[in-house]
Amino acid sequence: MSGGGLLVAGTTSDAGKSVVTAGICRWLVRQGVKVAPFKAQNMSLNSFVTREGAEIGRAQAMQAQACRVEPTALMNPVLLKPGGDRSSQVVLMGRPVGEMSARGYHGGRQEKLLGTVLDCLDRLRDAYDAVICEGAGSPAEINLRRTDIVNMGIARGARLPVLVVGDIDRGGVFASFFGTVALLSPEDQELVAGFLVNKFRGDVSLLEPGLDMLHRLTGRRSYGVLPFRHGLGIDEEDGLRVSLRGAVRESAVAAPAGEEVLRVAVCAVPLMSNFTDVDALAAEPGVVVRFVDRPDELADADLVVVPGTRGTVKALRWLRERGLADALVRRAAEGRPLLGVCGGFQLLGEHIEDDVESRAGHVDGLGVLPVRVRFTREKTLARPVGEAFGERVEGYEIHHGVAEVLGGDPFISDDHGHSLDGCRVGGTWGTHWHGALESDGFRRAFLRAVAERAGRRFVPAPDTSFAALREEQLDRLGDLIEQHADTDALWRLIESGVPRGLPFIPPGAPV
Repeated sequence: MSGGGLLVAGTTSDAGKSVVTAGICRWLVRQGVKVAPFKAQNMSLNSFVTREGAEIGRAQAMQAQACRVEPTALMNPVLLKPGGDRSSQVVLMGRPVGEMSARGYHGGRQEKLLGTVLDCLDRLRDAYDAVICEGAGSPAEINLRRTDIVNMGIARGARLPVLVVGDIDRGGVFASFFGTVALLSPEDQELVAGFLVNKFRGDVSLLEPGLDMLHRLTGRRSYGVLPFRHGLGIDEEDGLRVSLRGAVRESAVAAPAGEEVLRVAVCAVPLMSNFTDVDALAAEPGVVVRFVDRPDELADADLVVVPGTRGTVKALRWLRERGLADALVRRAAEGRPLLGVCGGFQLLGEHIEDDVESRAGHVDGLGVLPVRVRFTREKTLARPVGEAFGERVEGYEIHHGVAEVLGGDPFISDDHGHSLDGCRVGGTWGTHWHGALESDGFRRAFLRAVAERAGRRFVPAPDTSFAALREEQLDRLGDLIEQHADTDALWRLIESGVPRGLPFIPPGAPV
């Protein structure tokens, strides 16, 4: 017998679907339920590599962790990685299958994938007691409904009850709830069971009259009101939840273990990918991480990070146009700490030969690392393990660029001291490995080297565990659901499906 299921949809993008899904997953697994996450189609530059070498959205990897299971390609069968305003790389079952324009994808390719995603969902439901699915954007995107495979398309195909999440902090949540239902066809409306209010500040009793009126208007109940909590936006899929020059995750910086703080500036390059790489730095007491886009903002930074990007050549052009490239070259020449990750590593090299990603051909890099990069059609997807600063390092690789290192010192090596990835020259380090800074011992050793070069009396805390902090965040999400949602009603929805007799709300979807 197949397990139960639920689709968490939203009134808008960033309504909180990812974290609500993770919270429901963590609440369920704490009740002894064998649960898995699922997102049929994800558009994100923030991705992850599973143990079998499949690329999926990082949000689904985070949700799998909330479920205490290994992530697999079944949990995110379609991943779209934007490469510009009009096209994306299509990743199917963890492997890239080509570039496609939005018009081409929605014009036929997407609809043909419905059978694939439903098959993946069926396989998960056969293996788990419950599968908590995440939608994308809004289910009421009427211009895209015909080809939809991630919202009502998957809900109708698998007969899933739908819970609509609304971000009340944005305002207009009642209109958004009502309008979402009223723009769906009668067949789709039959599956919308009710609503969940997210990010509420204040006295819930003041909200209750509105929820009662919404119930009378739609015949659908509220399944809870989740309060606003800082620092819960872990592993988002679509972009930064902070403005430029805003602190990562709006999190307070804990007091440093040493005498001084360490300031980290992250260049907010175009098509930035896996910006979560710096979350582990932000988790360290006394480390202040900010995203920047001006050369003067690098002046007082003790470490500058050039992160990954889906457009290495485009990012390089952007750095030059804004004067950041010259500032990075000067910084490297002065021996001041600089770290390039993946695309950021590639653009710090001497030459780039790209007939794949940008099709720009030969492009000069910044020339601060003795590296030449050649883009290949085959994508490197791996989960390597190595050593640096005498500490174990784990990471994951997602890149088309192959680096030929022509000099410098090794950065990440194997057990015998042979170079595995990247290099170092003076105070500049480069690596293709995402997630390396989540290795606690390596991170502390790296920060000690940065502090020494920067002349800062900064000392890494001896007991910061990034994995433990991640678990604490996931438990906080589970607590939100357990304490502020009607969990009995939620479980009935997951186990038994959509309540019968839900009324139709006119006008319905346009003909």
